[in-house]
Amino acid sequence: MQSLILLNSEEVARRAENLYDERIRQEVEREENMGKMVIIDIETGEYAMDKTGLEAVKHLREKNPNGRFFGIRIGYKAAAAIGGVMERSKA
Repeated sequence: MQSLILLNSEEVARRAENLYDERIRQEVEREENMGKMVIIDIETGEYAMDKTGLEAVKHLREKNPNGRFFGIRIGYKAAAAIGGVMERSKA
């Protein structure tokens, strides 16, 4: 049985961003994927992607029902914008 370690949202984000930068970015940052959501299981390092992230998180949750997931919009600084403009990241 997997033990649960409490993490605050900043730590979850930090772990996901580290996984993305170290292992995932070079696999997914292609022009055809720009704007898609990549969902990362911060405990296993597994990831899935789709246009909105909904199917990706369903897929990962089937594998790890108690996983902690974090979403990153490929090629952008933020996952979503409300009343603003989404800026592309400089990878």
